[in-house]
Amino acid sequence: MNDTRTADLRVRLATIEDRSAVERLWLMFRHDMSEYQGGLPAADGTFRSERLESAFTGDGWAPYLLTCGDHLVGFAFVRGLDGPVRALNSFFVVRGARRGGVGLRAVQQVLRRHPGRWEVAFQRDNAGGAAFWHRVAEEVAPGAWSRTERAVPGRPSLPADLWLSFIVRR
Repeated sequence: MNDTRTADLRVRLATIEDRSAVERLWLMFRHDMSEYQGGLPAADGTFRSERLESAFTGDGWAPYLLTCGDHLVGFAFVRGLDGPVRALNSFFVVRGARRGGVGLRAVQQVLRRHPGRWEVAFQRDNAGGAAFWHRVAEEVAPGAWSRTERAVPGRPSLPADLWLSFIVRR
């Protein structure tokens, strides 16, 4: 998928009818993240899905579905909508849609739907993710973002995550 396809990009709230499609995208996301977090699938081939469940049923959460034309290209889970700081809890773009601007345009749309303070975490060893998230922060809050390290809760064996903080204005 190239830059011309970003014109077809649509970001919308996922509905309960979208859940099975998001669950399949979740498996791809968790597979990608297993490289950095060391998670392995359960005996039935699934990964932990507490965040997926929360995205659809939790207070202060919103699941978004990303499409280009008739194709699913990813999802975004936002949490903290009922608090002072929003967090992009999970963000995923399928490999075939990466590197063409889809991810940047999609995340900008999600962030701008909820102006205010934001935080985004990513794994230190994920060089591609780090470059992407630093670009996002600079695009939405030029020169006005910060980066900190935080331990991964309940996972002392993992390296600390990097967190970007910034404010999204209308």
